[in-house]
Amino acid sequence: MMNWRRLLRISNRSFLAFIFFFSMSTSCLYFIYVAPGIANTYYFMVQAQGMMLRDNVRTIGHMIRLYTNKNSTLNGTDYPDGNNSSEYIIHPTTYLPENFTIAHDLPCPEKLPSMKGNINVNMTEIPMEEIQLIFPKHLHIQSGGHWKPNDCRPRWKVAVLIPFRNRREHLPILFQHLVPMLQRQRLQFAFYIIEQTGTQPFNRAMLFNVGFKEAMKDLDWDCLVFHDVDHIPENDRNYYGCGQMPRHFAAKLDKYMYILPYSEFFGGVSGLTVEQFRKINGFPNAFWGWGGEDDDLWNRVHYAGLNVTRPEGDIGKYKSIPHHHRGEVQFLGRYKLLRYSKERQHLDGLNNLNYTPKITLCSLFKNITVNLSPELAPVEDY
Repeated sequence: MMNWRRLLRISNRSFLAFIFFFSMSTSCLYFIYVAPGIANTYYFMVQAQGMMLRDNVRTIGHMIRLYTNKNSTLNGTDYPDGNNSSEYIIHPTTYLPENFTIAHDLPCPEKLPSMKGNINVNMTEIPMEEIQLIFPKHLHIQSGGHWKPNDCRPRWKVAVLIPFRNRREHLPILFQHLVPMLQRQRLQFAFYIIEQTGTQPFNRAMLFNVGFKEAMKDLDWDCLVFHDVDHIPENDRNYYGCGQMPRHFAAKLDKYMYILPYSEFFGGVSGLTVEQFRKINGFPNAFWGWGGEDDDLWNRVHYAGLNVTRPEGDIGKYKSIPHHHRGEVQFLGRYKLLRYSKERQHLDGLNNLNYTPKITLCSLFKNITVNLSPELAPVEDY
């Protein structure tokens, strides 16, 4: 009888010890992988509130200065410092009138009357089959998601690259907003979905590099748009053509209260010419998990002697589709890699990438499926 009691006490202690260590390990995993993302979001929200308050105070002060100095400035402008532009007062941009006639043999204008501004964003989920059935027929989309205007010469040939995993419900929402917008902008375009399989953490940057290499096999694209699947543009005057400098389209995201989280932020939706992208050696391949790769891209752009431009005012507004599933884990080694961005730039990118794709052609996009692993992009010591 005593043996049974002794065994029962040992069993109870073991069970309690198991519960204790299980709880501790679960808590540790939560603080490592989940809590930082939540903390970042709340931090950005608090930071955004402070920035909004600061901007309101500055705007009021700026208006008072304008009023008091309206007739007394010495430099011939409405600004005491002689600067004709302001981050607080957005000057109206002239778009072509409704009766403007497009010429077949001339480049498509960048400010067409079809670009009205604010887009009515609808986050309601819709089956992908429905979009694929309607869009090719009514919007004249060719196989693989190709389209080009027939009433003018497209100013840019744009490959839209979308990294993807476990976001099947987001694709049709993005397409139903983005396809009509790009058509109104009279851009030649096609969509490339680069889907990661396997068990490795999500590598957004490496998927973009794969998408670039595969897209360039199809056409001599001159502009690349790197687009997260859950970012929906709110303004069709956010022109998806490229320029002399890399472009950060998603300057104001709703989940950050439409405030830029920090000045070097380069995430969500960005655009580079093919020449610019090759010059910086593409994205880094070494970022496995959430975070860091867009900051590294910012560094690469500046190390190459380039700058980043952003849309004015509210043109760069985006809505983020809510997620119904677990997000990707954070990449804890990103800070160390970012310290060596310059040393890695010409060792890790387009030039050390190897992959074996599986290609599927759909009515609205080309699907490029790859199983990624660190061995596919080895980085030499630096």
